[in-house]
Amino acid sequence: MLSIKKYAAIDIGSNAVRLLISNIIEQKGKPVEFKKNSLVRVPIRLGADVFVKNKISKENTQRILDTMLAFKLLMKSHKVVKYKACATSAMRESTNGKKIVDLVFEHAGISIDIIEGEEEAAIIAATDLNKYIDPNKTYLYVDVGGGSTEFTIIDHGKQVVSRSFKIGTVRLLNDMVKKETWQELQNWISSYAKIYQKIDVLGSGGNINKIFKVSGKAPGKPLSFFYMTSYYNMLQTYSYEERITELSLNQDRADVIIPAMRIYLSAMKWSAAKNIYVPKIGLADGIIKSVYYDKVSSNTH
Repeated sequence: MLSIKKYAAIDIGSNAVRLLISNIIEQKGKPVEFKKNSLVRVPIRLGADVFVKNKISKENTQRILDTMLAFKLLMKSHKVVKYKACATSAMRESTNGKKIVDLVFEHAGISIDIIEGEEEAAIIAATDLNKYIDPNKTYLYVDVGGGSTEFTIIDHGKQVVSRSFKIGTVRLLNDMVKKETWQELQNWISSYAKIYQKIDVLGSGGNINKIFKVSGKAPGKPLSFFYMTSYYNMLQTYSYEERITELSLNQDRADVIIPAMRIYLSAMKWSAAKNIYVPKIGLADGIIKSVYYDKVSSNTH
């Protein structure tokens, strides 16, 4: 007996807002399958408002309302049965975040949860990483966002610890990350690097996915520290405009990709990792798994 249902995840980040719709395929005697059906990404840079002015602007509030209404209609057209919407760093820190959550519910009927950094890290880590990792190795999982980056140590297939740091691409672009925060992150990573002799990095987020795509590497193959450093140095020789026109990067990717690489390279350096693996999963995938396994509250559509 085959059953296919559609679940959706909405990820309201500091750099972009995403709607992921997945097919949940259940077959008797077989493990459940999660298959991506559709992904819509809208680059509303909430972090640019919040990290500078502490609140989301009128213009971006309207864009959020319009986007959520569009997502509501898309979920209806897809016949989504369950969904969860999560807002992260930017909404968490904005003085009018709660007000916007209420407006979205009034305007589009979508219920949004503003989640803390540690919960975000736990949801991301709930994705089925076992498909992508060697159970005999130790990994540092790094999910780079616009406002924060979530780090998880995974040893022999088990999650040891997760931590969220206020180091993100939009925050770095606005020069809003203190030296102390970098130092705290370095100390945190170094302390685990001492415990585990050899660590590989797992990278997630739109920027590392793009870097991996450009590399032409086969799925499952890692990017070396040398490749990442070379690419980082090459990007910096181009202006923002040239990164769009000559390197074919989207305008909302062309600026954040450099601070994102700085975060990944720092994580690799401090953990002494020679390689970074790119499983192409993130918060939205974690939300769908968490909803399916009843690890978080969800809404019916």
